Amino acid sequence: MPDAASAAPTSIDRDRLATLFAAERARFAEQHPASRALHEQAGGALLSGVPMNWMTRWPGDFPLFARAAQGSHVTDVDGRDYTDFCLGDTGAMTGHAPAPTLAAIAEQSARGLTLMLPTEQAAPAGEELARRFGLPLWQFTLSASDANRFVLRLARQLTGRPKVLVFNHCYHGSVDETVARLGDDGLTVEPRHGNIGPAVDPAQTTRVVEFNDLAALERELAAGDVAAVLAEPALTNIGIVLPDPGYHDELRRLTRAHGTLLVIDETHTLCCGPGGATAAWGLEPDVVTIGKPIAGGIPTGAYGLTAAVAERVLAGTVWDAADVGGVGGTLAGNPLQLAAVRATLEQVLTDDAYAHMVAMAERFTAGVQETIDSAGLDWHVTRLGCRVEYMFGARPARSGGEAAAAFDAELDAYLHLHMLNRDVLMTPFHMMALMCPATSVADVDRHTAAFAEAVAALTG
Repeated sequence: MPDAASAAPTSIDRDRLATLFAAERARFAEQHPASRALHEQAGGALLSGVPMNWMTRWPGDFPLFARAAQGSHVTDVDGRDYTDFCLGDTGAMTGHAPAPTLAAIAEQSARGLTLMLPTEQAAPAGEELARRFGLPLWQFTLSASDANRFVLRLARQLTGRPKVLVFNHCYHGSVDETVARLGDDGLTVEPRHGNIGPAVDPAQTTRVVEFNDLAALERELAAGDVAAVLAEPALTNIGIVLPDPGYHDELRRLTRAHGTLLVIDETHTLCCGPGGATAAWGLEPDVVTIGKPIAGGIPTGAYGLTAAVAERVLAGTVWDAADVGGVGGTLAGNPLQLAAVRATLEQVLTDDAYAHMVAMAERFTAGVQETIDSAGLDWHVTRLGCRVEYMFGARPARSGGEAAAAFDAELDAYLHLHMLNRDVLMTPFHMMALMCPATSVADVDRHTAAFAEAVAALTG
């Protein structure tokens, strides 16, 4: 494995950082009294005072409580207006409350929300996904996690093999087999840090290799027990880690050579374009999974199959038990979901929208790079379509392990809190920004100014 991309940046005075962070904590508390009060009140009914535990993972002594969101902006309960580059960690990549999606939701709501019956919205939604990704046959779920879970079951059925292969520090939602990490020896598989009550030791279900490590990939596939490789085209949840030139060609060649299905999870890499990295990079997966933004905020997921894989799935379907075989969900494919998917894909996440989003991401990247260069910092910025991330290392990481080694928790927390106090929302788990169709030049420049101010405070 290559050396780590970087240790904690040596150019940052840690005592100065601690002083700045303490000042930002005090400023946050002063600016957000209503959020503090609501969090204290919610503690009587909600575990940790939030509806989902990861909502505590924002910097500051309590989470920000939102009141409304529109386009690229969020308003909190204290009346502060934020430029939103988090966008629901991709779930709101459409921008908040896009008008075409809202109209479709309102129209369908009056006709029924869930029926266990198909409607006229179903086929057009599938046809649009097929057009974008090149896989002809689709099914709908309630999340990308569900889509990944179901596809792994199908892969085991089709291949008769027990294991899945994933990449170190990948993210595929709450799928048991993927909440695993590579051991320090580079060979063993362990539960990932924070893995809650794993059903079984993930070493029984999962093989893990580093992204871009073709030798390790070939070694693990050669065992002959891998039903599917579940891959993000680029890692995005440990910082953006891009594939080496030719990596995806070899990934496809090796999976075919070893009789393993290739599943591409486009949930985050939909930022690459209307058809994700699959279309933008000419990938040839057996299955595509996706979720989050394709219904404009309505919970959804989907998976698409090649004709050959679909034929095998149908041949093995136990029709009289299709509702209890581990693939399904009573609310999956409901009319409200499909109406939202169709409107969002056809009218919101359009080619023109992507052109604008990429242009904003390019401007964002240039502003960050100029600040880094002017300050002489050993940081870097990486763009993936309309997604941008800055990280604390002199060069981009080539693997999840490298990216994790370059992480600086104290510096990350300070930058996030500095941004929040200047009304800029970044994805809370790392310094990632996503553009939406409503993102403006003013939004981008607000971040650039706040970032420059943070860097000046750190280095001045």
